[in-house]
Amino acid sequence: MKFDIVTIFPGFFDSVFSFGVISRAVKNKAVEINVHDLRTYSAEKHGKTDDTPYGGGSGMLMTPGPIGNAIGRIREKGFRSAVILTTPKGEEFDDRKAQELCGFEQLIILCGRYEGVDDRVSELYVDMKISTGKYINSGGEYACSLIVDAVSRYLPGVLGNTESLSSESLTNGLLEYPQYTKPRTYRGKKVPELLLSGDHEKIRKWRRQESIKSTFIHNPASLDDAQLSKEEDAFLKELKVGNSPDFRVYIALVHYPAYNNRLEVISTAFKSIDAHDISRDATTYGVKKFYLINPVEEQRRLAGRLVDHWIEGEGRSFNETKSKAFGIITIMSTIEEAVEQIEEIEGKKPKIVVTDARFSDDMTGYRVLREKIFENTEPFLILFGTGWGLTLETIKAADYVLKPISGYSEFNHLSVRSAAAIVLDRLLSCGV
Repeated sequence: MKFDIVTIFPGFFDSVFSFGVISRAVKNKAVEINVHDLRTYSAEKHGKTDDTPYGGGSGMLMTPGPIGNAIGRIREKGFRSAVILTTPKGEEFDDRKAQELCGFEQLIILCGRYEGVDDRVSELYVDMKISTGKYINSGGEYACSLIVDAVSRYLPGVLGNTESLSSESLTNGLLEYPQYTKPRTYRGKKVPELLLSGDHEKIRKWRRQESIKSTFIHNPASLDDAQLSKEEDAFLKELKVGNSPDFRVYIALVHYPAYNNRLEVISTAFKSIDAHDISRDATTYGVKKFYLINPVEEQRRLAGRLVDHWIEGEGRSFNETKSKAFGIITIMSTIEEAVEQIEEIEGKKPKIVVTDARFSDDMTGYRVLREKIFENTEPFLILFGTGWGLTLETIKAADYVLKPISGYSEFNHLSVRSAAAIVLDRLLSCGV
């Protein structure tokens, strides 16, 4: 593999690749690393490579001319090569991407600087944009060094112990298990006895389970890439139950006040399918209570008969899991009654969260609200509308208005059952 790095600070790499695995790989000719000073490819006086942006704005942009000249001279004919631009706007780099890049014979890595690179560089020369994370640093050289190191480790002849690579964190979708060396006891902390037993099969199983546990706690999304056995999947399910946060989250399906298609305030009719599906959604994600809000007495009685059937009637013996889901349903006349009950349970009023398919200013993203929920410092009541949605008065009185759920099409008419499932998954999912 040949790495060609294009940068305005070639001295940055003098020490980066002078130690450890990469240094040995270069000496053994398993990889070739060439660092190119972009300024030498500039036709401008003093090797200028940047200029002010059209349309105004702060900072400077890297100009396309020197970069185009550099790529034209560096790119090897007949090689499977790719030009990479390090940029926050790129695809996030991970272990899978590192393995994919091993399929090339030459990687030309452009190190962005200043406020970025003229976009015509991407249009004309770049094969892929790569970001190494959601943070800000001084330039693409840092990202470049990470890419070179991660890719090199998968190349033949770079690592002496191939088993070491296969067991490293994220190689198989899992973080690495805890490891220990001498002494057996350090400041009161002992090495797990199992590791001293000499039972290699038990040690292998322990390490595998510890990898699954560590991944679940610290990086659950990567479990999607892990190949788990039936026994390991059962272990993961136990982890989920045992580490379930005690969410202080309540939800309500609001039948009043709601809009009809003429934007008149009405009370909508209770639907049994809503109670069936949303109660199961709520129970799955650890919601404490699911309120059915309807001021019409006959509607509340109808809902009550359904709930009683599944909790105390024949439904309980017919389907115990559905009975459990219906057990979190509470029927109320108004939103205010639900708020009062939550305040009695929690000792403080809940923050009101509303969902709305219509876009408006000052909406809250799911990641932001999820973080607040996981802080577990206050209760939340999430309101789901019926009919043609919650009234503007209800929305204006809320503490948080979630951004609309949307796909790639213009169609935006999810059922409340679908919307509730998506919202709860985004806010309360464990990630796997």
